[in-house]
Amino acid sequence: MTASNRAEVTDAAQIVLNTIRRPVIMIGSDDRISYANADAEDFFRSSAAMLARSTLERFVPFGSPILSLIEQVRERLAPVNEYRVDISSPRLGIEKVVDIYVAPVPELPGSVVVMFQERSMADKIDRQMTHRGAARSVTGLAAMLAHEIKNPLSGIRGAAQLLETSVSDEDRALTRLITDETDRIVALVDRMEVFSDERPIDRYPVNIHVVLDHVKAIARNGFARKINMVEEYDPSLPPVFANRDQLVQVFLNLVKNAAEAIGSRSDGEIKLSTAFRPGMRVSVPGSQDRVSLPLEFCVHDNGAGVSEDILPIIFDPFITTKPNGSGLGLALVAKIVGEHGGVIECESTPRGTMFRVLMPAWKDTSLLQEERTEGSKA
Repeated sequence: MTASNRAEVTDAAQIVLNTIRRPVIMIGSDDRISYANADAEDFFRSSAAMLARSTLERFVPFGSPILSLIEQVRERLAPVNEYRVDISSPRLGIEKVVDIYVAPVPELPGSVVVMFQERSMADKIDRQMTHRGAARSVTGLAAMLAHEIKNPLSGIRGAAQLLETSVSDEDRALTRLITDETDRIVALVDRMEVFSDERPIDRYPVNIHVVLDHVKAIARNGFARKINMVEEYDPSLPPVFANRDQLVQVFLNLVKNAAEAIGSRSDGEIKLSTAFRPGMRVSVPGSQDRVSLPLEFCVHDNGAGVSEDILPIIFDPFITTKPNGSGLGLALVAKIVGEHGGVIECESTPRGTMFRVLMPAWKDTSLLQEERTEGSKA
């Protein structure tokens, strides 16, 4: 490659990095910031020339976890994601919580690239806790409704059936209306009773691809028969620690929502994807622990998207945009995922919507016990 060609490639790379709307820096083997894109200059409140004369330690708090992450990436030569990292400082801002992606640069030994994202996972985790709290509220409501409403409804239905045998044809339509509406309310209460099931989940290693293939078969033979469904699977994915039937319920609900969002458009497409994210860790509210959720399962659609006012509360009970929807489907999905120790997120644009489910992988308990035994001997 000639000198002029190298210069063109370098200029193109800089244009691309400046186009990325995230602060991106490269740290050399001497710990100095050797490159910063335009957003990084705004983020660190310094020019690229000033940053090039500085180390990252100058900008982040003393002992910040980002410094240990950089060393970890250098040692393992593997990228790492970390969520909800507090880098608040007088130079960066009083409240600066970010998501961080750190990756090695193989061509430059000792160098790493760091990308910051100010829209932190903390917001998503807080919303997740809100969804679970809302589900618990529905639990109490379901128990109350089951006791206080279903019994009187059976009496109303019985009375309507008795009246139907002794009224005129014109009035018989009214008695049937009473019966039908009573059945509809009972069915709604029955659906809500699912929230009151607090029994421990029977979990075991599950092949997520078998689950997704089962869901896809149901969809193709029913509500999504006219929609193109594609797969983007990681075949080396380890088993997920979950309940198979409940996972089917989760993804059947998400795929059905995707199909309804696409509607009758001729180019409708639903993509099911799986991936392994080894650096994916989230903080547990009320604890300093970080839980690893390396398994990522996504349902993408190219529908019209979710409106901005609905998106923050999309997993709350009774929130729906469907004319005849109850708003309990996604609330139940959030409850199931939460009880599995996972996280569900929704990202949407006018070009489509993606539901992302992060779940823990199954670990062989016998191997874990052997590791503990060997560790105690050492």
